[in-house]
Amino acid sequence: MRPFTSVTGAAIPLDRVDVDTDQIIPKQFLKRVERSGYGDFLFFDWRFLPDGSPDPSFELNHAEYKGAPILLAGRNFGCGSSREHAAWALADFGIRAVLAPSFADIFLTNCFQNGLLPVALPELALRELMAKAQARPGYRVTVDLERCLVSDDDGWSASFEVDPFRRDCLLRGLDEIDLTLTHMDEIRAFEEARTRT
Repeated sequence: MRPFTSVTGAAIPLDRVDVDTDQIIPKQFLKRVERSGYGDFLFFDWRFLPDGSPDPSFELNHAEYKGAPILLAGRNFGCGSSREHAAWALADFGIRAVLAPSFADIFLTNCFQNGLLPVALPELALRELMAKAQARPGYRVTVDLERCLVSDDDGWSASFEVDPFRRDCLLRGLDEIDLTLTHMDEIRAFEEARTRT
């Protein structure tokens, strides 16, 4: 997993609440077995018109947000099914951090497991960021996990909290398998001692 320390870039204002995982990555694209390639299908039903052309009204299709690493969203982001593919699609698209007032629990865990930082901000702080991003396409934000701080070039900032264990794993780029492998010497010693008895 790629370590996360901080990210700076354009913030995409997705001003919608209760965005569920089927909207993030629709079910017809869940047939792949690898984690890559899902970015092309992120928000598919919103990004594309019935004829397959990009919907010019959808935020992610605006030129100012090409390659933007930060997504702003409404409360209860990632609700619905437990599909880990939602986090895979966001990460594959290039999103490194999602800022919202609240997240669905399973989606939150899936983000941390895949190097994506979910930042829960108070509703008022998120609304202020959203308004700035909507008024100034390309508006840049910095999300700093080391300092647990969201800031912009205007001098605005807000702190956030992250579970210390999850924060450490993200900073070090460790998912649960990687974390287990850091104890390989102890595991090997235990197994060798066990086979001798």
